[in-house]
Amino acid sequence: MPAPPASPNDVADDALPAALLDFLRSNADETDRLNRWPGEQLRRCAEAGVTRWFAPPELGGVVVAQADVLRRLTHLAAACLTTTFCLTQPTGVIGRFAACDNDELKATLIPELLSGRRYASVGIAHLTTSRRHTQPVMTARETGDGYILDGVIPWSTGAQHSAWIVTGAVLADGRQLLAALPTDLPGVTVEPPADMVGLSATCTGAVRCDGVLLDRRWLMAPVMSDVLKFGKGAGTGGLQTSALALGTALAAINFLHDEAGRRPDLARIVAGLREQWNTADAELAALAEGQTVSTSDQLRRRANELALRSAQAALAAAKGSGYVVGHPAGRWCREALFFLVWSCPEPVTSATLCELAKIE
Repeated sequence: MPAPPASPNDVADDALPAALLDFLRSNADETDRLNRWPGEQLRRCAEAGVTRWFAPPELGGVVVAQADVLRRLTHLAAACLTTTFCLTQPTGVIGRFAACDNDELKATLIPELLSGRRYASVGIAHLTTSRRHTQPVMTARETGDGYILDGVIPWSTGAQHSAWIVTGAVLADGRQLLAALPTDLPGVTVEPPADMVGLSATCTGAVRCDGVLLDRRWLMAPVMSDVLKFGKGAGTGGLQTSALALGTALAAINFLHDEAGRRPDLARIVAGLREQWNTADAELAALAEGQTVSTSDQLRRRANELALRSAQAALAAAKGSGYVVGHPAGRWCREALFFLVWSCPEPVTSATLCELAKIE
């Protein structure tokens, strides 16, 4: 019997203790099945220093090469995508706080997020997607005391557990504000989270603002047109999203690798998927290092497709048992669908639709 190909299993890295990955992996199915918020998982990630990869040293962070950050996120996502996706919210907030010019926010909020004592989310989809070309869903009106916010944040992950939500609003003259919205302000209502096809445990849903008075001290940038272009932050559809998609693919490939030990017919399937995964992983690292081997959108499309195909291969190999709730193959299939809609750039969506329709 030929030996199965070597597994692209867990990364050897002191920053990702085996105990952490084992804990995430062992709780992933129950977290998904019960729609249970991964609070303990997030706490352990912060305890392991994961959040500190996203802040500069002067603000309590540690210096980590971007390629290493993405590689670690991939392996965290392979262990538990729900936890890793939830983790991208406070780490994204940390990045935006670190890049803003509001020193009070940096000094007060970043330590809370780095330690894992508080959670924060990002709710700016209404400023970065097609919604921006229609009537604003979140408006702001300036007063002597600050800004009055009215409207809805359509998507906010973990809003029920967030102390702050980084969000934006549009003034009557077209200018935009970007701010950290405290969720305990009068007029802020966190709606029940959406019941989604997958990742419902992320508690993603809408947040309403009805006449919310926001003090100027919560602003993260000058009020201006295209405020998201001010400074730096976690952009949509970037390399982190591809890293998480490769994590879902990796989990499915690892399952197939283990099955190949008992079923030699799967060895060539594992070898093919592993080669594709290795190629995409190398491309991700190269892009992180600034090499122009491809574009972020091209990698995103390949990562999405690999996640879909690897998850479906795992389901097919698992046969009927994989279709029973609680088997990870079914979860991976639902998770793979998530990447078709999460911050997916229009060129990637169009290319995916053409591929599905088998047209050029």
